[in-house]
Amino acid sequence: MPLSRRDFLKLTGLVASSAALASCRPLYELAAGDPPLGDWPPLRPADFRALNRLTFGARPSERARVAEIGIQAWVEEQLAPEAIDDFACSLRLRNLETLAMSGQQLFDLSNKLFDDFDLETVPNQLRQGTLLRQVYSKRQLYEVLVEFWNDHFSIATDKGECYYLKTVDDREVARAHALGSFRDLLWASAHSPAMLIYLDNQANHKGAPNENYARELLELHSLSVRGGYNQADVMELARCLTGWGVKEHFWRGAFSFDNEKHDPGEKVVLGVRILAGGQDEAESVLERLSKHSSSAQFIVEKLARRFISDDPPAQLIQKAVSVFNDSIGDIRATLRVILLDGLPLAREKYRRPVNFVAASLRMLNAESDCGPAVQEYLMRMGQVPFNWPTPDGYPDRAGAWQGNLMPRWQFAFALARNELDKTEVDLPALLGASGAESPLNALSTLLLGSPLPAAEGEALPAAIRAAGASDDELLPILAGGLLASPAFQWR
Repeated sequence: MPLSRRDFLKLTGLVASSAALASCRPLYELAAGDPPLGDWPPLRPADFRALNRLTFGARPSERARVAEIGIQAWVEEQLAPEAIDDFACSLRLRNLETLAMSGQQLFDLSNKLFDDFDLETVPNQLRQGTLLRQVYSKRQLYEVLVEFWNDHFSIATDKGECYYLKTVDDREVARAHALGSFRDLLWASAHSPAMLIYLDNQANHKGAPNENYARELLELHSLSVRGGYNQADVMELARCLTGWGVKEHFWRGAFSFDNEKHDPGEKVVLGVRILAGGQDEAESVLERLSKHSSSAQFIVEKLARRFISDDPPAQLIQKAVSVFNDSIGDIRATLRVILLDGLPLAREKYRRPVNFVAASLRMLNAESDCGPAVQEYLMRMGQVPFNWPTPDGYPDRAGAWQGNLMPRWQFAFALARNELDKTEVDLPALLGASGAESPLNALSTLLLGSPLPAAEGEALPAAIRAAGASDDELLPILAGGLLASPAFQWR
């Protein structure tokens, strides 16, 4: 539902009349010293910022855990997601039956074996399941990493058979190896039918080489554009990859290698001579790419950008690169250094649309199916999962997202007023659990990490009523205004 002129004026008035809300910095960074955070679990501003970087929005339960054991111990818990009981989240996925299907099963299902089957069902269930996990999983750091790797090995579902094969790719690439080794991630992605189709390698065969996947494998997945390769390396790697494709009959949607389509001639990639060896040729290149110093630099820089700042410190990058190289690409070991050494140095990060929506749902304790009503807003904001049109993945810098704010305002207001289908928030119950006397103080502490300055906390509710809001509208306007404020857009 679009904002009415009256609602828009009330919401803009709330933000404009508050110096704290109008600031383009998180509120906890504007507070002097380490103020107490109201009646929610007390947390230092630095820890609140860290939690918002490591999760899709810091909930009171996570704040309480950090207050109990400290941020470093909490990070260690999250680095072992297999030890975290996530059964409650898995129950929310039980009706999304396509998430566990094989490529053949998904093809059969989407090949209209059922008359009433919608071809969009498979990608839509993947998007819905992804957001459900981001909102409700206790394995928050893992989910942040899954999103990171899905951006790094980006595949759009609107190309060919990627509409169903991306479901398999998500499960067997990003989810299977998010905290494993970069070698295993790169290997899994290279053998992923969705990736091979997305980057046209099924059309790569002797006599008619297609360089698309070979180029992106070097530029986007491993070495980076600054990694030291040249056009001849792209062409030679494409020859190594001839014959790599996807089965079209029995076991449809599975990886296949067709030796009849493979160029058996000798190749030279990155200065290394490669003798005829069929499938082993490209796999030997993958092994070298996963251990290459340029890959280490590229991956560490991207991880630090996601978790620390748009321009992470060079000294942190250098230390993490050393760990990446020494551990032969161990993601868990590398990330431990980036987080434990880097979080104290972290600067504010702008929320991308998915993080904004997930954080709003999480921090207001919403009950949501994360289905079409919510996904529609993500489309308006420009970040529908698995829908970025180019293989470089959704941008991770603030400038890419700061020019499309109206859908965020509309979502904030719709969520706070319970206008989203199959999504509900109970603001009175949420504030009752806080024990705070001031609703605005409680909401500000919950969403922004710190109470508003006393003068603003007293003046804003009166100003909202003066603008014509009833008592019943007060809490939704306060909540919507905080979510829509510049202060909430930064984490």
